[in-house]
Amino acid sequence: MADLFEAAGLTPSQPTPLADRLRPQSLDEVVGQDHLLGPEGPIGRMAAARRLSSMILWGPPGTGKTTIARLLAKTAGYEFQQLSAVFSGVADLKKAFEQARTRRLAGQATLLFVDEIHRFNRAQQDGFLPFVEEGIVTLVGATTENPSFELNGALLSR
Repeated sequence: MADLFEAAGLTPSQPTPLADRLRPQSLDEVVGQDHLLGPEGPIGRMAAARRLSSMILWGPPGTGKTTIARLLAKTAGYEFQQLSAVFSGVADLKKAFEQARTRRLAGQATLLFVDEIHRFNRAQQDGFLPFVEEGIVTLVGATTENPSFELNGALLSR
């Protein structure tokens, strides 16, 4: 007789961590935040229309900010590109923006996900502005800190 994990297709032979195997595969599988992600919520409507706006996801570690960003890109048909502000610098940003520009010329939209975006300094945050304003990237930043205090006003307004 199969146990609960085997019945769900989660066999011990899979090399991925349990959290990865249990991760939602679509926005409707995300638990909580229905007022935002549900079919009538603003983010759910954007994803369904395949027209995303830049946004900041704020919450404690492990609450699904990265998963939501991946699912948004998947649902809307955007290319998902991820950077971590902890490990990235200006050269990485320039490379990401150039790749996004090339994709845009080919008709492919890019969702640039920046984890720990609050760790970029003010000048680095300003560097996002022209690419967000021109539509080269749709920026989804994730932070565990209050964005009102940690992100510059110009970036927040976009």
